[in-house]
Amino acid sequence: MGEGGSGTMDQPAENQSNFRIGTDGAVDSAAPRGVRHQKDERPMSVTSGTKRKEGGIAETGRVIFHALIIALVIRTLLFQPFNIPSGSMKATLLVGDYLFVSKYSYGYSHYSLPFSPPLFSGRIWGSPANRGDVVVFRLPKDDSTDYIKRVIGLPGDRIQMIDGVLHINGEPVKRERIGDYIETEEGRTQRVKRWRETLPNGVSYTTLDLVDNGFYDNTPVYQVPPGHYFMMGDNRDNSTDSRVLSQVGYVPFENIVGRAQIIFFSIAEGEHAWMIWRWPWTVRWSRLFTIVR
Repeated sequence: MGEGGSGTMDQPAENQSNFRIGTDGAVDSAAPRGVRHQKDERPMSVTSGTKRKEGGIAETGRVIFHALIIALVIRTLLFQPFNIPSGSMKATLLVGDYLFVSKYSYGYSHYSLPFSPPLFSGRIWGSPANRGDVVVFRLPKDDSTDYIKRVIGLPGDRIQMIDGVLHINGEPVKRERIGDYIETEEGRTQRVKRWRETLPNGVSYTTLDLVDNGFYDNTPVYQVPPGHYFMMGDNRDNSTDSRVLSQVGYVPFENIVGRAQIIFFSIAEGEHAWMIWRWPWTVRWSRLFTIVR
């Protein structure tokens, strides 16, 4: 345009940018004229997404693995849960009680390990059981079966029942009559005689006497062998224990699994713990977190 005019001066063609839009919609502003634009046909990478997914699965697996290891250590070295299937320890323990048993109380034997592999004999860091302890042990006649009873006789003791009274080393154990135990079964109520026994070391607990002159109310003298214990149930007329030599007999120290410590859950006999909607009526709330004595 002439002088004094306004507008834009035309730039030489060779200096102008050559914008071209390809068929794929890409804008090429850098390619000079005469240079053909080439489309990048390399496939899109999805590696990062796949790695994230694989990393999440691996992390979940590690968490589960660590949780299983921790649970295994706790079960083997510290506490193991058990439930009570029979009434041989009434009224100390009831059918439907769930309790923790301490594995460390008496040291460790191969019965402390999962599946009880016979890797060693005897006990590691063994500490003797005390008279009056409530313990879980492996049945000597069938070491795949767990029993729970009270320690009555120590190695070397002489144990005998005379007219329903427990005698240890020739001396009757002190006992006093207390209020009857009320038992309800299938809609029927039964009153059962209840006694408080006190062992020579001062441990006190209650026992039940279902019938007078029961089958094991009078027994011969039992001489407890070295390294063994004499176990009895608190429900004296309804307990298969060391008085029955053919079924239980004397329990080797090695067979003791641990000491009963605390009831962490309890549900009425005949009820199922998985029926959560029935818990308000079936859980024995007063027994939760009760110390076993």
